[in-house]
Parts: sequence; C-alpha cells; structure tokens
Amino acid sequence: MSPIYTKQNFCVVVPTKNEEGTIGEVLDQIKSLTRNILVVDGHSVDRTLNEVKKREIPYVLDHKKGKGDALKTGVRHCKQDIIVFIDADGSHDASDIPRLVKPIQDNKADMVVASRILGGSDELHGTFNKFIRNTGTNFLAVLVNKKYKTELSDIENGFRAIRRDVFESINLNANGFTIEQEMVLRCLKMGFHVAERASHEYVRMSGYSKLHAAQGFYFLLHFFKEYLF
Repeated sequence: MSPIYTKQNFCVVVPTKNEEGTIGEVLDQIKSLTRNILVVDGHSVDRTLNEVKKREIPYVLDHKKGKGDALKTGVRHCKQDIIVFIDADGSHDASDIPRLVKPIQDNKADMVVASRILGGSDELHGTFNKFIRNTGTNFLAVLVNKKYKTELSDIENGFRAIRRDVFESINLNANGFTIEQEMVLRCLKMGFHVAERASHEYVRMSGYSKLHAAQGFYFLLHFFKEYLF
C-alpha cells in the first residue's frame, strides 16, 4: 500500500449511484493517499452505502438531480482548499491524484483535468459509441483551444482537481453530466488557469455507464450555449 500523501489540503469527492461492485475498491485505493474522502450518493438502491459505511467513510445524499448536483453538494460539505473529483466505477487511476493536486498546491494551476487522450483510454475505441465519444471529446477540445488559446486535449473527463474557491466562484448551473465541460469553459472565461495531466482510463470494473452516446446532442447543445453566450 502506498504511503498516505503528506499534503492533506485536498478532499476527494466520489459521486455514486448503484456502484456496489466497484465503490469498495475505489475507496480503498483513495484511502492509501488521503483520509479526506466524501462520498455523495445519488440514493442508491443497491449495497453501495453498505460498502461506504463498512469503511467508515463519510457520505451525504444528493438531491436526485444528477452528477452535477452531486459534485456541487460535495463541495458544500468539504472544508479543504482543493477538491478532487473521481468516478466510482473504477475507470480512473486513483494513484494519479497527487499529480492532479500538485500543480494547484504549487500555484501553477487553478484546475487540473486528467487527460484520457494523453494517458490512453480503454473506453474510447473499438465500438461505435466509443468512437462517437472520442470524436466528440476531440472536437470540443479543438473549439475550446481555438477560442481561449489553450492546448487542452480532454475537457470532459470527470477525474480532475480544482481549487474550492474557484469552483464556488464560477457559478455552475449544470446538474447533469455537462458539469465537466461547463467547469472548464467557465474557468477559462474568468481567466483561471486550466492544466491537464496524462491519466489512463480503464474499462469500468462492473455495472454500466450512465452516460450514453444518444445524449451527445444534449452535450453539444449545452456546450454551444455556454461557448457562444
């Protein structure tokens, strides 16, 4: 087991909904790095919370509005200066958390996104749905880079770290999965520095994705509304 990470001015927020097959292992990985963990549960009907309670991890319930609502709920319950968001499905490499946090601790970034494009992904290739996700991710990143003179490769990945005061200042509206792209766009609009670090995305350990390619139109609509106006 890795030693507890020494700089403890961050809290890891883990949104969950029916993740009994993965949440235990994810929490065990995070616990090797920090004691500051908060699970925000979307009113799971399986044994997700049993796994959380077994590990004596604090948790709160969201308002049944979606992932964005869960992230905002989590931040309201955290006192640390930096917030790390990581999914509960086992697709993210928790050992990369210090690499996301360090640029913020060193005052070199206000938010750091884990890039699946730089780190590789097992979830963006091989099927039509994965192709659509990959193409969409690249397309939106190109538009963002053109407008804000940045060189980001992945604005959609949910694995990221952000200064808590920045999160609170950008007045996020999204309650669903579009929270991630909204976070990036609003940070850039307000002049905050967004960086990224390579991180590999693995196939989720069990269960199913709650995000489907059919939602791509809604993602684009939300993106262009935020991007243009």
